[in-house]
Amino acid sequence: MTALITAEQVSYSYPQQGMVLDQASLSLYAGEKVSLEGSNGAGKTTLFNLLVGLNKPKAGKIIAFGKERLVEADFIEVRSRAGFLFQDPDDQLFCPTVLEDVAFGPMNQGKTAEEAKTISLEVLDCLGMAGFEERVTHQLSGGEKRLITLASVLAMKPEVLLLDEPSNALDKDARIRLIEVLQSLSQAMIIISHEPSFLDALVTRRTRLEGGKVLDV
Repeated sequence: MTALITAEQVSYSYPQQGMVLDQASLSLYAGEKVSLEGSNGAGKTTLFNLLVGLNKPKAGKIIAFGKERLVEADFIEVRSRAGFLFQDPDDQLFCPTVLEDVAFGPMNQGKTAEEAKTISLEVLDCLGMAGFEERVTHQLSGGEKRLITLASVLAMKPEVLLLDEPSNALDKDARIRLIEVLQSLSQAMIIISHEPSFLDALVTRRTRLEGGKVLDV
């Protein structure tokens, strides 16, 4: 079976930190929900950035949806098919209202305004956020922002989900709802989280980033 997305022996270093990833490899297959665990600064978010082309590896390959990805044009396609939930919602919210933010992705994919609105309302309802359409995004709580950014990702109907700390800032009820939603989704996903119980409820395979390499847990 061919992996949907693969980091193959990728290495990456930052000028001040030195080597963060050292020939790290990780593959995601259809139907999987894979954890990516590890301490702060281990390189988990860096690996996500490499998978979608926000950074380029110093060595190794990124293979996504059957093709090696090398240049920005390659990664534009990857980012349209792999939904990336950023760790900080404020990095992802840029429209004035919730509905505009969630509808932005579908409209960018060529949907009409009406189609995008219908998709957005369905996704917001699914996440328990119906009624938030006209709320101003920068006035939301941290947990509300987290769910709206997830709605923005899901509205694009990606084939793969890369979720960076998706349960951050959520209260107990929102966390339960999020788990139910993620359990119901057919998309393969990689989940970064420091919450063992959250991962226990979701993942089919666990990995850990340590010493610059991805290890099976």
